[in-house]
Amino acid sequence: MKKYLLSSVAALGLVAAGAASAADLPSRKGPVVAPVYAPIFTWTGFYVGANAGYGFGQVDSTNLGVIGKYDDPDGFVGGGQIGYNYQIGQFVLGLEADFQGADLKSQTALVASGIRASNELNYFGTVRGRVGYAFDRFLPYVTGGFAYGQVKNKITTPVASFSDDNTQYGWTLGGGLEYAFTNNWTAKIEYLYVDLDKESLNVPGGTFTSKVETKFSVVRAGLNYKF
Repeated sequence: MKKYLLSSVAALGLVAAGAASAADLPSRKGPVVAPVYAPIFTWTGFYVGANAGYGFGQVDSTNLGVIGKYDDPDGFVGGGQIGYNYQIGQFVLGLEADFQGADLKSQTALVASGIRASNELNYFGTVRGRVGYAFDRFLPYVTGGFAYGQVKNKITTPVASFSDDNTQYGWTLGGGLEYAFTNNWTAKIEYLYVDLDKESLNVPGGTFTSKVETKFSVVRAGLNYKF
């Protein structure tokens, strides 16, 4: 019996020693994987993009008694933009410049006198501030600033024709909605009203002088890449 008891105690000792040695061995479990969090989207950064849309407007003259009332121009506009946004909380402040080709033409005629006149906007651009309020990836905003455009005025009389190309300056105001469908790509729809100041149209010889003002609206869609 004593032998059996001694053998049992020895066996328990060996088991306990083996368990202690096993506890000292390195664990075979893999490392704990750290949780991955999606980065929070921000509107801050530079961007470049392209746009296209429709323009429609009005041409006013200060000498309606000679050249009459112009019809309303409308046509395609399209171009590109570059800008920078800075987000503070939910507010987004930005600066954007764009350059647009345009196909807006208007004309008028006085049949009795044989005088015809035309107004053509070939391109325009703007430099604008933007202020928006971000709802995560949605950004409604207002915008406004400086505008310029290349305008060609032409007048034709029964004996000759005269044309005058000028860069006219003015202002613009509008608003839009932009959506970020990835962290780098955004799409927008935008409305702008542009008012280019009056430009003098002079007929050589001092027959008459008219001031022509070009005003138009733009509705366009755009795509931007944000860096």
